[in-house]
Amino acid sequence: MKYLAIVFLSVACITGSAQQKKPVYLDVNKPLEERIENALSIMTIQEKVALCHAQSKFSSRGVPRLGIPEVWTDDGPHGIREEVFWDQWSGANWSNDSCTAFPALTSLAATFNPALSLAYGKAIGEEARYRNKNVLLGPGVNIYRIPLNGRNFEYLGEDPLLSSRMVVPYIQGVQSIGVAACVKHYALNNQEEWRGHINVNVSDQALHEIYLPAFKAAVREGKVWSLMGAYNQYKEEHCCHNGILLNKILKEQWKFDGVVISDWGGVHNTDQAVKNGLDLEMGTYTNGLTTEANFPYSEYYLARPFLTGVQDGKYDIELLNDKARRILRLIFRTTMSADRPYGSFVTPEHSEVARNIAQEGIVLLKNNTRFFPVPVGKYKKIAVIGENATRSLVVGGGSSSLKVAYEISPLQGLINKYGKQQIDYSRGYASGPAVYGREEPSKLNPDSLLATAIAVARNADIVLFIGGLNKNHFQDCEGGDRQSFGLPFGQDKLIDALIKANKNTAVILLSGNAVAMPWEARVPAIIQGWYLGSEAGNALADVISGEVNPSGKLPFSFPKSLEDNAAYSFGKLSYPGDSINQYYKEGILVGYRWFDTKKITPQYAFGFGLSYTTFELGDLAANKNTYTKSDSILVKFTVKNTGNAAGAEVAQLYVSDPVCSVLRPAKELKAFEKVFLEPGETKTVSLKLTVADLAFFDERINDWNVEPGEFSLKLGNSSGNISQSVTINVK
Repeated sequence: MKYLAIVFLSVACITGSAQQKKPVYLDVNKPLEERIENALSIMTIQEKVALCHAQSKFSSRGVPRLGIPEVWTDDGPHGIREEVFWDQWSGANWSNDSCTAFPALTSLAATFNPALSLAYGKAIGEEARYRNKNVLLGPGVNIYRIPLNGRNFEYLGEDPLLSSRMVVPYIQGVQSIGVAACVKHYALNNQEEWRGHINVNVSDQALHEIYLPAFKAAVREGKVWSLMGAYNQYKEEHCCHNGILLNKILKEQWKFDGVVISDWGGVHNTDQAVKNGLDLEMGTYTNGLTTEANFPYSEYYLARPFLTGVQDGKYDIELLNDKARRILRLIFRTTMSADRPYGSFVTPEHSEVARNIAQEGIVLLKNNTRFFPVPVGKYKKIAVIGENATRSLVVGGGSSSLKVAYEISPLQGLINKYGKQQIDYSRGYASGPAVYGREEPSKLNPDSLLATAIAVARNADIVLFIGGLNKNHFQDCEGGDRQSFGLPFGQDKLIDALIKANKNTAVILLSGNAVAMPWEARVPAIIQGWYLGSEAGNALADVISGEVNPSGKLPFSFPKSLEDNAAYSFGKLSYPGDSINQYYKEGILVGYRWFDTKKITPQYAFGFGLSYTTFELGDLAANKNTYTKSDSILVKFTVKNTGNAAGAEVAQLYVSDPVCSVLRPAKELKAFEKVFLEPGETKTVSLKLTVADLAFFDERINDWNVEPGEFSLKLGNSSGNISQSVTINVK
């Protein structure tokens, strides 16, 4: 009886325990922070440390004992990368991980359309959610400082306001699906040369006015849930564990409550990683892409060394608790969120989003004799020449390389639009395959390719040359900057020959960077097409044929020569540095700020882009003449479509501060609006900004400052075409 009583008592205890309420951290009806603190209170030190470092190439541990799941990341920001083996970079050869390729972020930036950015984020978020990813490793918002940077195609251009306006809805779209966006690379990662260690010397004014605003907008406005540190150093500390950037600015000043994730291999020191703001260490002991090693994850800087340091009293337990708390918050916002939507993958809706972004991002740079559009049926023979007409441009480029469900090439898009009988294709030039970390030359004979292309051009009514850059090493590719400003693989020579063979030759460039254009004056038309993703060919054909009116604007300036670029003009210490340090000698004069202030004429100005119709900007008026520092500034004007086709114009409002105690640019973009109009239609546009938007970062007070005086508001459709201005006063 005694034995039976003991058994009965034990069963009763178990049954009673099962009837208790589930832990608060599992109760989705409880406030998020209460759930986090509850989970944290019942975790061991070992479990907390295990949250803080990788367990595989792309994942980190959860807390299995408590039912808290792992964190799974995936490379973006243009599509969901294929599955890889647990501890290798090579693809796992799954049959169900081929994604939709969305246009590169330079293309998104060129739309100047935040609504499309929201649609982009939502669509790619759905694809990440379908693949059970917690964190999308993007978007990138590093500033376009020099046209040689191998990763410029992943970013949103040279202007901090444009980048800020476009990144916020992207983040909101991704996170509306219960997937964390991870804005990157924080901060000052503006080149690939020596990226792993170069120490960037930059003024505080340039740091805060040029290089940080998009990150700040991502945190304060976008409420981003995670952020990735950069490889390089700032003030001789690596950015993945940099006390000024991560603790002081990001977490203290901006009140960031998310997770700081290291770039893969970006951690170098346990003490700094623990104390200087890093939360989750990924990829240490690799170079970020190719090097595999036998070091166990338990030896990462935030693994056993961190655990030992906490147990020995070297590190305050609150440093560990803060990291664990942030990672739990990320998990509860994503995988453990009760209202997390379902995902979807490679849907017609996603293809439509990709096509719309590609269409609106294409920039018409030149159109003499109204070469474009090329209506279907107008010409008997259209020569399409150039490797980029058929080459896959979603493969290569480093971590953004994609395995896609489909990709419509420009040639296929043109054949679909014009018919196979009307198109005659010749390759013209050849590059080698995209191999990360080295150049692989083509085995094809360049002279033979050139001769064949010339013969095809001579027999055509018009020639569409489709070239540019690609995602090979030393082109638009992670891990190496471009080696020259000109077009690679003999394209300039080919274009010269095509012009001589057929004066009716247009140039269509697919790239993520500006290129030299020695032939610019001799071709009637130029299109900048970017990397346009799965729907590339359809979008290009839509614009070339005239079914879609181009409305893209350049998100960065095209210099006539590399020497005209600000960073390059100051010599090697400015770019690429001496392998240890580099100095941003141009300060705040980046992009159009440099061209306008120094009165250097670019090849094509920031914000420039033509249309198949014409527009007129009406009189600019401000709501009053004099403002105090707490006031809002409201400006109004009209935009009229004065042509015969429906189209869209991007009205751009710049501000000039002609008298200031510190150097300021000739003008800075402060607002813009994309306006869609039918032929003859007029719309009134209102743009709002605040007096605080006129401020500069004053190093004397280490804060933003608006000095009283006159400011000039300038309206135009590019930084190089201002049609009117109005003067206001600030008390």
